Amino acid sequence: MQFELLIPITLFVCIVFAIKIVVEARFRNKLLSTGGAEELLRSMARDEDIRRRHGALRWGIVMVLLAAAFGIIEAAGWREASPGMVAVLLGACGLGNLAYYFISRKLN
Repeated sequence: MQFELLIPITLFVCIVFAIKIVVEARFRNKLLSTGGAEELLRSMARDEDIRRRHGALRWGIVMVLLAAAFGIIEAAGWREASPGMVAVLLGACGLGNLAYYFISRKLN
């Protein structure tokens, strides 16, 4: 694999992420300096915290199911990429997202 190609892609993603963080920080700073409604600020902070926790829950569930799928692939002795192997991995991702959906509905 050509790792030289990954360097500019990673750099681009890091730059975009840094710009996103700076823009969000400036937005919050302007909102605070203009004397925005305190309830609005609390609501934004609470929603961001919930969104962060739900993101961690989603990726945790998906990663656990992907690990189980890789375990199934290893136990089955599959060594070459095949449609069955791809189906197991995609099925694990789908089940992880569905599990997240049902768990998040119960949390709300």
